[in-house]
Amino acid sequence: MQLEFFDVPSPCIGICQSDTKGYCLGCFRTREERQNWIDLSNDDKQKVIKRCITRKRRKDTKNKPKEHKIAVQDITENDLELQQPSLLDPPIKKNIDIPTDFDFNDFEL
Repeated sequence: MQLEFFDVPSPCIGICQSDTKGYCLGCFRTREERQNWIDLSNDDKQKVIKRCITRKRRKDTKNKPKEHKIAVQDITENDLELQQPSLLDPPIKKNIDIPTDFDFNDFEL
């Protein structure tokens, strides 16, 4: 742990409601951790905060929508044309049949 010059502040953000597991929706502390916060040592408070960070990460990854992976062989050329392209993806290059006898000199500028 780091040097302890100051008391560890409470992680409370004022959303004092419990979820189904008994964790606070705001700070992710248990009821006992919230009630005993004043009596905990700075080292114990830091451990509680680390557990709260772990709980928040776990909840965030659980609620994150899962990506559906599609096998490459299941995608046809028609499927690619029907999908809305993302603005973040590079453009899909389509093969364009250009006649080899095409003469650009026919155009006037």
